[in-house]
Amino acid sequence: MLAGKVAIITGASSGIGEATARALAKAGAKVAIGARRTDRLEQVKSQIEKDGGEVFMQRLDVTKKTDCDSFVDAVVKKWGTVDILVNNAGLMPLSFFKNLKVSEWDQMIDVNIKGVLYCTGAVIPHLVAKKSGHIVNLSSVAGRIVFPAGSVYCATKHAVAAFSEGLRQEFSVRYNIRVTSIEPGVVATELNDTITDESLKGFVESAKKMVALQAEDIANAILFAVESPPHMNVNEILIRPTTQER
Repeated sequence: MLAGKVAIITGASSGIGEATARALAKAGAKVAIGARRTDRLEQVKSQIEKDGGEVFMQRLDVTKKTDCDSFVDAVVKKWGTVDILVNNAGLMPLSFFKNLKVSEWDQMIDVNIKGVLYCTGAVIPHLVAKKSGHIVNLSSVAGRIVFPAGSVYCATKHAVAAFSEGLRQEFSVRYNIRVTSIEPGVVATELNDTITDESLKGFVESAKKMVALQAEDIANAILFAVESPPHMNVNEILIRPTTQER
């Protein structure tokens, strides 16, 4: 299903982004990987090539619209098109609002919301022009359920869920562009490492003890969505670890 398709994955230097790049490449897609950590991107690129995949990499800071535009331009120049966008880049520096970690609020808004808008905006003209494509946005269970210390993070993921539905209504019927919101629960990635609020040490430790989802589990869910037949639009996939209550 994906042979010859061109997929862009943001935040591809580790975790879900890396696992998704590997999965899509293994399924036959040409993958364009972007992230800020180019040393890690080089490692991902080398492994995909070693496994026989075709890959392009470029440094990408999704908070800069110029970066998003130039990344997509470079992919189109190299391969002539874009078929799939996976908006994976994200941050989760949870904190209690009373602690006023304003810089972290700004970071989450810039990466989790603006980054998704900028990358989607860079890709959408190409998808509209050919009346086909697939946009996959990484929301979260936090895009459905709000919890203490997650008010700002949850707000950003609710925004991604709402944006995904808005995209679906605007583009799926009119332009044959499918849209999927992926909503993971606890995943064993570096996301918890962005939490700086000392009062959340207990939360972080309990999350580490949980039998969490693996990045490959989420990559497989994305693969299911993008490999589904053309008449089928997988709008949402909510995935929790079996032991996660909320």
